[in-house]
Amino acid sequence: MSPISDLNSVPGNTPIHPDDAAKLIPNLATKKELDEWERQNILEAQRWAFSSRVMKSRNPLDESYLRELHRRMFDETWKWAGKYRTRDVSLGCPFHEINERIGMLLGDAQYWIEHKPFTLDEIAVRFHHRLVGQIHAFPNGNGRHARMLADVIVEKNGAARFTWGRANLVEVGPTRDAYLGALHALDDDGNDIQPLLTFARS
Repeated sequence: MSPISDLNSVPGNTPIHPDDAAKLIPNLATKKELDEWERQNILEAQRWAFSSRVMKSRNPLDESYLRELHRRMFDETWKWAGKYRTRDVSLGCPFHEINERIGMLLGDAQYWIEHKPFTLDEIAVRFHHRLVGQIHAFPNGNGRHARMLADVIVEKNGAARFTWGRANLVEVGPTRDAYLGALHALDDDGNDIQPLLTFARS
């Protein structure tokens, strides 16, 4: 079991199962230490994802890219980085449906990019919402992963990255509350995307 006693203390986070928590790589004592360790890991992944070589050569709507980005974001932190969850959690689809749901989402997003039924921002935000809320593919890091993927999608298609409230959304506070509220607004009826669109550019 993870030695971090406050690992599951953040409201709105999906609790990490003890078996997954036990696969923490570094020897850390607190959630604050974990957050900083993960932040450094994620910065390395960000440098990879937004490098000109990767932006030109890789398609973020490939399933292998989706998993590789998660792996690079957390490979110094968790042994399961880049691997889909193997148990059900309080959010997302049953774990045995993850592969199918991911395939459907990637296909839908590719269609949206090609046929433009929505603006680019709305495509990326809808993609983000389905990935983090309806699928929730990984044991942890789903929000950060889905936000970075949305950023990659918009930048690869010629727009600026989202600002996501210009705050660290891992930390408890009003900006995180606004983000979760915007996600829930879209959850409620599937159509109220404006709060999340507005938040992504705030």
